Amino acid sequence: MTTAAIILGTLIIFAIALPSILKAVGLHPSYVGKQFNLENKKALIITTSHGTLNAPGKTTGKSTGVFASEMTVPYYEFLDAKMEVDVASIKGGKIPIDPMSFLYMIKTKADSRYLKDETFQQKVKTSLKIDVVDFTKYDAIFLAGGWGAAYDLGYSKELGERISEAYYAKTPIIGSVCHGALGLIQAQDTTGNLLIKGREITGVTNKQLKELFINITPQHPETELIKAGADYKSKTGFRDMLQNLTVIDNEKRFVTGQNQNAGHETAQKMMKIISENSSNVILD
Repeated sequence: MTTAAIILGTLIIFAIALPSILKAVGLHPSYVGKQFNLENKKALIITTSHGTLNAPGKTTGKSTGVFASEMTVPYYEFLDAKMEVDVASIKGGKIPIDPMSFLYMIKTKADSRYLKDETFQQKVKTSLKIDVVDFTKYDAIFLAGGWGAAYDLGYSKELGERISEAYYAKTPIIGSVCHGALGLIQAQDTTGNLLIKGREITGVTNKQLKELFINITPQHPETELIKAGADYKSKTGFRDMLQNLTVIDNEKRFVTGQNQNAGHETAQKMMKIISENSSNVILD
């Protein structure tokens, strides 16, 4: 066997093993959750409508959008719990999905399931516009991340108002992962203060953005959450994209995940709170 053949064979073996290697070091960790039965409950997934990774002042760049697993993982967690799941975005209509999401080495089981799910795909093609959605009618509201979210979630006053309405409706549990937390920064309480001020909230770290060489996006979750007065929490390591953290605020109204690894756990913890709230009996 020639040296070239040996090298080629080694590269092929490495390529085949790469998804397992990445999983072993922390990417998309396995999460064994509870099988909830939340029939007659409703969940809303909210995503970006921005599909270009453009520098400030520019309109062109690489294609981006929602990071697929940050939408697909919670969607199937809620759906498998027998919840009715709607999909909305800032502008409504077709949701841009970051093409990098579907690379074989980082694609999740939920992503593969989505690619065979015509019903879910249709929801993504015809997503609801947040302006016409009554957030107070849902039990779970989940803000997905991805680079696209850095361009619109945190700038949407409409989203901020809808999150505030959901909070004061008392029923909805509000969750996010990664850049999705930017959708919380404009929400206000009844006195005009930012709703997440003083609450434990997490989102992707500045260190992870630097490690991925993404510094052109207009908003960085860690920076913006701290600026909004949140009690920002994070887990760091050799590579932050391999870290995983989910936090719940002390009122149990906000459940947030640090990055793309936290989708399962964040959705599960949201459903646990919903289940507990539903089982509470209030006696007159």
